[in-house]
Amino acid sequence: MKSVTVGWFEIPVQNMDRAIAFYEKVFDCKLSKQEMGDLVMAWFPWDQEKLGAGGSLVQHKDFYKTSDFAGPLIYFSSENCEIELGKVGESGGSVLIPKKMIAPDIGYMGVFLDSEGNRIAVHSLT
Repeated sequence: MKSVTVGWFEIPVQNMDRAIAFYEKVFDCKLSKQEMGDLVMAWFPWDQEKLGAGGSLVQHKDFYKTSDFAGPLIYFSSENCEIELGKVGESGGSVLIPKKMIAPDIGYMGVFLDSEGNRIAVHSLT
């Protein structure tokens, strides 16, 4: 069977500065904000030599709009998804599904709403 992997992701936002603050706090990282005319992106740090996909927050008045539970569900990898889920509320989001086991051989997951109303998941083996 063919393997399908995520090559890039974009998370639509309405307020870029608020969204950057949210993701930097939840994932303890620094995003790189890029303004390209009326398109604003904030790139997540990533290393092309390692596994995983790069991606960004995206703000554009016509291309990206958020709505309750619409759009793709993006899974971020984690060592322990409880860590990130524990930072969501204090960062301006809300946890929809607390850490729960998917299956013993697959690991755990949790789902939250970010500061922009996007539904985002976190996955970990422990």
